[in-house]
Amino acid sequence: MSNKNENLPLRSGVGIALINKDNKVFVAKRIDNPKKFWQMPQGGVDNGEDYLTAAYRELEEETSIKNVELIKELDGLITYKLPAHLLGIVWHGKYKGQKQKWFVMKFLGKDNEINIHTPKPEFCEWKWIDLENITDLVVDFKLHVYEEVKKKVKEIIN
Repeated sequence: MSNKNENLPLRSGVGIALINKDNKVFVAKRIDNPKKFWQMPQGGVDNGEDYLTAAYRELEEETSIKNVELIKELDGLITYKLPAHLLGIVWHGKYKGQKQKWFVMKFLGKDNEINIHTPKPEFCEWKWIDLENITDLVVDFKLHVYEEVKKKVKEIIN
């Protein structure tokens, strides 16, 4: 039996591995899934927007962070698909997953500049963690994304 959701497109997205002066990575807990799962800032690309512009916009929309320096745009796109129980629910059922362009950025500001209580808040909590731990905290269907990002970021900061 075929699944009509398999014919849905992948949404274009971006992700930001935000590193502080101690080489810790920013993660936040989603309001709509406040269990034990944390994620790095990420989101969709608007029509007519390039990946880097989308990354800066998403970072500011989700965290109020503007004071960053681009370290590297990671090569290629990383794709994930939604699990069956989320298909048709997330993104109003328009997409089956995301193909993401990831960026590594250095946070140049102070922690008190970070504000997740934005006009359209997505996060209820945030923290800096060791890069090594990002794969321990992520939702299972994004695990391969975070493994790949972790490997690439390690090469950059070591």
